[in-house]
Amino acid sequence: MPELYPLENTVQHADWGSRTRIPQLLGTVPDGSPAAELWLGAHPSAPSRVAGDRSLLELVRSAPDAMLGRRVADEYGPRLPYLLKVLAAERALSLQVHPKPHAARAGFNRENRQGLRPGDPGRSFHDDQHKPEMVVALTEFEGLAGFRAPRAVLDLLDGLDGDLVDAVRGTLAADRSPAGVKAAFSRLVAARRDPGAPAEVATTVASVATRLAAGSPSSRADATVLQLAEQHPGDPAALASLLLNRVTLDPGQGLFLPAGEVHAYLSGLGIEIMASSDNVLRAGLTTKLVDEAALVECASFVPRPPQPPRTRSAGGRGQVTTYRAPVREFALTVADVDPGEDVDLPAEGPRIVLCLTGDLKLTAQDCPAPATLHRGGSVFVPHDAGELRLSGSGHAVCAWVP
Repeated sequence: MPELYPLENTVQHADWGSRTRIPQLLGTVPDGSPAAELWLGAHPSAPSRVAGDRSLLELVRSAPDAMLGRRVADEYGPRLPYLLKVLAAERALSLQVHPKPHAARAGFNRENRQGLRPGDPGRSFHDDQHKPEMVVALTEFEGLAGFRAPRAVLDLLDGLDGDLVDAVRGTLAADRSPAGVKAAFSRLVAARRDPGAPAEVATTVASVATRLAAGSPSSRADATVLQLAEQHPGDPAALASLLLNRVTLDPGQGLFLPAGEVHAYLSGLGIEIMASSDNVLRAGLTTKLVDEAALVECASFVPRPPQPPRTRSAGGRGQVTTYRAPVREFALTVADVDPGEDVDLPAEGPRIVLCLTGDLKLTAQDCPAPATLHRGGSVFVPHDAGELRLSGSGHAVCAWVP
């Protein structure tokens, strides 16, 4: 008989995380450490747990057709193809990129041949999967995403002091193609190895501060440089932010980041969904490994504006919004449930439902017992549970495979 599986999920800690937001969601007492992410899924490094001491990873592998549905199992094998997260950022995450499928497989196999063990801090590739991702803001959410047009970058660099920024400006002025963007960005990443780079960065940051104080025409970009330089003194990635699109999402707005897109989240609370991978190639704003060669190999340097996901609203007052990205592994539905206005959720495949606020009841067509969800509660819904309905009062998100 199919059933709904309540989940116990892993909280990931990082110095950029919030000390309060994830504990507030889970109804736990903050312990003073920065809680950065809540993982809901079956990634081998931190799978959610179901009844007893069983992991969701083991559950899916034990009966892939029942848990995933034959369509999903045939396409992805006995694995949940997405990973759902709650992300709570007080400070900037690392400037980073995620690999495309061929690069993920090649990098993972290469590091296995080199004898690097899982979890080794010298690893760049923790699995063989690509990692496109989508974030939906729960609060105002700030970030950097993709490269600006070279002409716009040159305008931002104009008048700034320092040999390093002069070199970047000259590189981009000589070649405004993606190859020029690549060369300019690579120059900044490589500068991390230069003992003189912190002084050069400080010189440029001082000129940015002077421009901002004088009434800068690019105040948001300049303020971002100062913010990042304060958080990561001497890091050339603070200057690299001028090459990237600056993004602000209001609650309910989304952003899609294809594999290969250079980005950094700066602050805010959001729901993030991605292909089930933990591959992160860092360019800066971090004390972790920066693998320049892998980063440049995997990144796209084609300038383009940030990409919002496609959205579709349903319900009498638009209380159900579905976010779709141009990938096959995941989609996200956000539901605002009022008493007497039940909400239907995706009817097939493997689903994870997370309650954000309120008190909700989740009923599955082929399960004898519904699940009760309070704030922070979550369940895994297998394919063979059938159609889903939410009732009660509150907000929830549902991850699913389109």
